[in-house]
Parts: sequence; C-alpha cells; structure tokens
Amino acid sequence: MTSFRVNGRDHDLDLDPDMPLLWVLRDELRLTGTKFGCGIAQCGACTVMVDGMPRRSCVTPIGQIEGSEVTTIEGMDGSEVKAVQAAWTAIDVPQCGWCQSGQILSATALLQQVPSPSDDDIDNAMAGNICRCATYVRIRQAIHDAARTLEG
Repeated sequence: MTSFRVNGRDHDLDLDPDMPLLWVLRDELRLTGTKFGCGIAQCGACTVMVDGMPRRSCVTPIGQIEGSEVTTIEGMDGSEVKAVQAAWTAIDVPQCGWCQSGQILSATALLQQVPSPSDDDIDNAMAGNICRCATYVRIRQAIHDAARTLEG
C-alpha cells in the first residue's frame, strides 16, 4: 500500500511500488493532463510537482513518493500559474500542446523560486523540457511576461 496526496486528495493505492507515477496518475486516477513523452525523463512532458518541486513522473516509482504531495496540471493554482497561463495564451505559445503541462509546471516552479528570472535562469529551469514545435522563443517571452505581471 502506498499513500500520498494528489491535488489535495489522499490516495491509498495497493499497486506495485515500482509502478511509475505517470501511469498511476493517468490510468488509476484518470488525471490525463500529465503526458507521456519519452519514458526516460528527457522530454519533460510528464513533469509534475512533488512536494513543491518539479519531477519527471515517468521515472518516479510510486514507492518513492510515500507521504508526498503531488500536484498535476489539473491541481495547479496560485498567482504564478495563473500569470504563466495568461502569458501563454496572450502570445500563443502552444502549437500542438503535448509538452505544455510540463512546460507550464516548470515555468511556474521557476517563478515561485526566482520572481524576476534572467534568460539564463529561464534556460536552466526549462532545460529538459522539449517542445517539438520549437516554441522556445515564445516560451521564454511568456515567462518574462508572467514575471512582469507578478511584479505589478
């Protein structure tokens, strides 16, 4: 039995402790905002927050998150994520959309830790979040726009 919270809700699951969190979220809890991309923690599509930090759910066995708080894109709330989502929409960041939940979670985590990030801060925080549509310039701009919104 593994116990943890997802989006503020307690879950006690009798599953193999080696089962990746991604599949628990998608198949067992039906939270499909978190996407499968590569399966080896290289693309970022499966990013969720575990105890407030971005984590690749495709390589995180549920046995490692006992007692943790997991937040998926469906459970994100707060001024940072709202600013990021508004900036994403305002400048049309998404194209295909597959990577967006991971991108938004990573951008939100950055703004929670670095309210006025430099280009280098953004590049470092977003490294490993692959966008196959190559909207990196718009992603960086949206993060800067979100940071300015949060300042004002």
